[in-house]
Amino acid sequence: MGQRTVTDPGTVQSSEQKTSASPYSLLKWSVFATEVGWCGLLGRDHTVSRLCMGHHSRRDVHEALQRFSADEAHTATDEIEEADWYPALRERLQDYFQGARVDFEDIALDLPPMTAFQTGVIRALQKVGYGEQITYGELARKAGSPRAARAVGTVMAGNRIPVLIPCHRVVASGGKLGGFSAPQGTSLKAHLLQLESRGFDETGN
Repeated sequence: MGQRTVTDPGTVQSSEQKTSASPYSLLKWSVFATEVGWCGLLGRDHTVSRLCMGHHSRRDVHEALQRFSADEAHTATDEIEEADWYPALRERLQDYFQGARVDFEDIALDLPPMTAFQTGVIRALQKVGYGEQITYGELARKAGSPRAARAVGTVMAGNRIPVLIPCHRVVASGGKLGGFSAPQGTSLKAHLLQLESRGFDETGN
């Protein structure tokens, strides 16, 4: 599949509708293959709670999603249905991992309770666009806590929804990658940055 910008705003909710998912709707997951390995989505309605990526097998994704759902107090008694949940987002993710320039800003996210600092970090990170990078220190400064680079790293390590919250774009100073909490570690982080660099160069902006 060639490089292209993928947009389909009619199939997803606006990010301003983050609380629109009903707490009584069925929690669902979807497991699918991509160019970077097996991935999984967990959520309800059109609101994403979790994205797992870069796993070696479908079973690994199942186990990761089961651990996540079991750890969530608000889903402890929920039924969870495996289905091709949110196929529009699945297709966009598959395109992204193939190198297409895809924007996920319109996807509604179900985020856990956060401190004011954590919220500031996530909001600042969401402004870092496709093909861009930011250091931990710079992100701390944009979040209003310029000396909290290490704490920013902790927020990134706890990110449940990578790519949609683009923690891979946060790098260490001096050209170093920094950490990445995914099965393939920093090799996957480097791959995503390379994908975005190529997509950014080919579109010319």
